[in-house]
Amino acid sequence: MERYEAEVVYDAGRERCVDFILALGARYERLEARVEKLEEQLRRSSRNSSLPPSQDPPSAPPRPRKPGSSRGRGGQPGHEGKHRPLLPLERVDEVVEHWPERCHACARVFGEDERFDAAAPRRHQVAELPPISVRVSEHRLHRLRCPACAAETRAQLPVGIPRGAFGPRLQAAVATLVVRNRVSRRDAVELMRELFGTDLCTGSIDAIVQRTGEALAEPHARLHEQIRSAPAVNIDETGWRLRGGKRTLWAALTPRVAVFRIAPDRHEREARALLGERFAGVACSDRWWAYNHLDPEHRQVCWSHLVRDLTAHSEGLAGQKQFGEQGLAIAAFVFSAWHDFQQDGDRARLIETVAPLKQQLRTLLEQAARKSAKTRYHRQFANNLLKLWPALWAFTQLDGVEPTNNHAERGLRGAVIYRKLSLGSQSEQGERTIERLLSASITCRLQQRSLFAYLTELLSTNIRGDPIPLLT
Repeated sequence: MERYEAEVVYDAGRERCVDFILALGARYERLEARVEKLEEQLRRSSRNSSLPPSQDPPSAPPRPRKPGSSRGRGGQPGHEGKHRPLLPLERVDEVVEHWPERCHACARVFGEDERFDAAAPRRHQVAELPPISVRVSEHRLHRLRCPACAAETRAQLPVGIPRGAFGPRLQAAVATLVVRNRVSRRDAVELMRELFGTDLCTGSIDAIVQRTGEALAEPHARLHEQIRSAPAVNIDETGWRLRGGKRTLWAALTPRVAVFRIAPDRHEREARALLGERFAGVACSDRWWAYNHLDPEHRQVCWSHLVRDLTAHSEGLAGQKQFGEQGLAIAAFVFSAWHDFQQDGDRARLIETVAPLKQQLRTLLEQAARKSAKTRYHRQFANNLLKLWPALWAFTQLDGVEPTNNHAERGLRGAVIYRKLSLGSQSEQGERTIERLLSASITCRLQQRSLFAYLTELLSTNIRGDPIPLLT
């Protein structure tokens, strides 16, 4: 504003000056709030928000590391070392005997009749792949003409012979490479040619993946039923893409079962669809509003997310900083108590240790929830935790419930990498296929089963028309 413009306002009278000052004050408050928001965004990193470490800005402080020891890298002096264990003889395919030809001391040539071991032979095993090639079988369906009625009849394929061009083991290998190892369609074509000596096109790879997804329809539905009746479930969601548009990949996991579901968004209705309307177990999750329909008595909120939020508050000013630091100190003691419980399994001791921490946190939150200029930036956070208070401590009372949602986040990690490599799905059928394949892949891993072996059995029984094997 120029000086003459200010003089015009002043000459307009007292009321005009008051209105002008109020307008300037409102504008100042808006700009101040905007600056605070921008500064908060600049401070965001993987330490104080949900950003992954790969998206940390250059200005982010380095992630804390454990203090290094004075020892050098590798095995230390006196270390016995570890070696690959030898297989028992019954698992060895070929034994090759090697005898010395000359004495190393006097160079005398040994005769064949002198080959008597002076000590036990030293065993050395070499694992090698034999030349691999796909075995192709041709089935000829002959046609005969009936001498009585002159009708022609062609033979039918026997039960168990695939109607397509590929057998169940080959199809299982392709599906495993695509979903478990996240190999692209083009790379899968190259691998099948180089490793197995067979030529497939990208369309054949995609058709195999789709057929495998169709065969997994019933096992996926049964896994969904197990999730809805489980006593404790870890649930989380992440972004997905459908033809470039935004979608959401939901995941629900127990110690032995994983279910993935692609939905339009992160709304509450999708959480209900995944867990069921009558879910009676405990859901461990973050504090996303879509889970607020669950009773806090049947929830466990993730303490790792709390630590990130408290870290963000601890990087603020004055009262907010003090609030965050005190909250982080309490969280550290909570995790220490949980670590001790994992070692000794004494739940009574866990409850006793956590009791004073609960009181300290309750007092801290109640003070922060009061309406005051000092609590302006962390009041809402404190009120939210007070509303969810029982959900902070379910892990102290119930078996199978942990204080963090790391189980679900680890289960989603491979799916996130798959999405980044494949750019998501291109059709609704593709969404159904990948959510079933991801569910089977992570479930097999949780159960320490071979995904390749399971898919081979699944596709074989599907070809024969037998009952489909389930992932239970």
